[in-house]
Amino acid sequence: MVIKKVLVVDDSATDLKNLEQICTGGGYDVITATSGVEAVAKASRENPDAVLLDVLMRDMNGFQVCRLLTSNESTQHIPIVLVSSKTQQTDRMWGEQQGAKAYITKPYTPDQILQQLRAFESASPTEPGR
Repeated sequence: MVIKKVLVVDDSATDLKNLEQICTGGGYDVITATSGVEAVAKASRENPDAVLLDVLMRDMNGFQVCRLLTSNESTQHIPIVLVSSKTQQTDRMWGEQQGAKAYITKPYTPDQILQQLRAFESASPTEPGR
């Protein structure tokens, strides 16, 4: 799978900008969303190659967004990375149960984010028709 376009979702303007800069610096095209509702709409419309998704958001949390995206036929193939300040093992497990492929805790380094995106590229076969 080739990762070119990344959807970055966070309701914190600072965290959103930071993740956006990390991804663009890594050579990725970035789409942003500031809410769970916006993320679901943009994922369906823009068909990103990966999603970096905050967990703690006001309207719809990242676990709910993850569950919606992984249960929708048009978006279930998109790998999702939950990015959160929630550090409990139960949160990681819950994220995996919702369909997340990875879980990165804040604070993170740019290398952690970029290595995870690259891991999707090397570990996943190309999606048919993409």
